[in-house]
Amino acid sequence: MIIEFSRHSKRRAKLYGISEATVRKILQSLNLNDGQHEIVKNISGFEFPIKVVAFVKEEHVMVITNYPLKKGKTK
Repeated sequence: MIIEFSRHSKRRAKLYGISEATVRKILQSLNLNDGQHEIVKNISGFEFPIKVVAFVKEEHVMVITNYPLKKGKTK
């Protein structure tokens, strides 16, 4: 699985203190089909669940954004 991060996702990660390794761990733990995915996971060390929005095409994953989900619904 090839995981790339958009410039936006890198900026959000830096702003909220989310490491690329954390996002990679979330994505690799899932079996994702092609298309856009919104993933919400509780990760130890974070007060709020982490939301990752990614687009998958074959074995290529583009992380669009990632941030702590402070408001709204969790899935």
